[in-house]
Amino acid sequence: MTSLQSSSIQKIKLLLQLEEEEATDDYAQGELLLELHRQSRIRPRSCWIRSWICRRNEQGHFNQLMRELEAEDQEAFANYLRISPAMFSELEQRLHGRLEKQDTFFREALSPALKLAVTLRHLATGDSYKTLMYSFRVADNTISLIVREVCSAIIEEFSDELVRCPTSPQEWKTVAQGFEDRWNAPHTIGALDGKHIAIRCPADSGSIFYNYKGFYSLVMMALVDAQYRFLWIDVGAEGSTSDAQLFNSCELRQRLESDTLGVPPPEPLPNDDENTPYYIVADEAFPLRTWLMKPYARTAMAREERVFNYRLSRARRVVENAFGILANRFQCLLSTLRQTPATVRLIVQACVCLHNLMRSRYPSIQNPALDMEDAEHNLVPGSWRGEQTLADIRQPTRGRPITQAAQAQRNYIKAYYNSPAGSVPWQESKI
Repeated sequence: MTSLQSSSIQKIKLLLQLEEEEATDDYAQGELLLELHRQSRIRPRSCWIRSWICRRNEQGHFNQLMRELEAEDQEAFANYLRISPAMFSELEQRLHGRLEKQDTFFREALSPALKLAVTLRHLATGDSYKTLMYSFRVADNTISLIVREVCSAIIEEFSDELVRCPTSPQEWKTVAQGFEDRWNAPHTIGALDGKHIAIRCPADSGSIFYNYKGFYSLVMMALVDAQYRFLWIDVGAEGSTSDAQLFNSCELRQRLESDTLGVPPPEPLPNDDENTPYYIVADEAFPLRTWLMKPYARTAMAREERVFNYRLSRARRVVENAFGILANRFQCLLSTLRQTPATVRLIVQACVCLHNLMRSRYPSIQNPALDMEDAEHNLVPGSWRGEQTLADIRQPTRGRPITQAAQAQRNYIKAYYNSPAGSVPWQESKI
């Protein structure tokens, strides 16, 4: 029986049912009329799948171009998906069970490796689903499901392993030791910042996602360690939310203020004898607290304050680098994402998981993009600074509230950085 015959039989059944319902209430007749109208508008499929899509295995990018690149030019393969063949192989093995589907009578299921390749290409370039459809010969409506499925699988498989905020004093001390060893910033337990992720205006959302920079966005806030790895992220706040509102309501601040995050108790700085709290470093957009240090205002600074700002900036620079290499590795974040906010959150979280996987096991992929310092500790900008980057959440402000304890702590650290106990030989030449 053809689909056209089946549709005609369904219409006849509805008409007969409508005649039987003449003696009943108007509501039942109305429901049947609506269903009859809907059936009359349904067109039978002209084909189950387009013939050129059926030639996916012979002419699609996954089975042809990617196989050639992997065998002949691995550098080009890494440029195509923005990850190395070894990392792609690890991802495919780890995600295979989560992505595998059974074949059906109507069609053969897409392989987990193909789903992964389509998603990674979208994350790497921001190409539309229509563009990917012609490259991989997979229908665009199927790709929309694949991207959500693969991003969810990446998050479920890797987030607990790779994106986890320390919860014990010893874990925080390990993070602090990294900042002390690499950036001469003792007691620093993370660098904090936030960025806007551009999105298409969601339906019926009004101006709630419209930010002060003039576009629609979701906000991502993150805490980063000395190795450029994301320790904690918060994605999904509407673009119109101010930086102060966002930070005041986030879980990280609430747990820091309630002292439930496992941060070690105050201890003396190296070569010092007075207890000093462990703290996060951030820019002027955030409030000064004992657990959060930010620079002095840039107007009328004394020499000691310029030294403090320089030393703070060396530690804070890691979060700028982390955002920069994240966005330039996965350039969908630099485009205007057209998915729903819920899907955008999945995409951003999946990108962060992949970023941390690279930093942990494949750092050579990203190292050329990082800021470096030469032998004289002059900044050598990373390649990400020459590219487009994410917009800051920093807004024009008349200043943030400052507690007396936080002010006293910042002044003490300033004195420490300018003393023989805490200074570094090159700091005077950098201000």
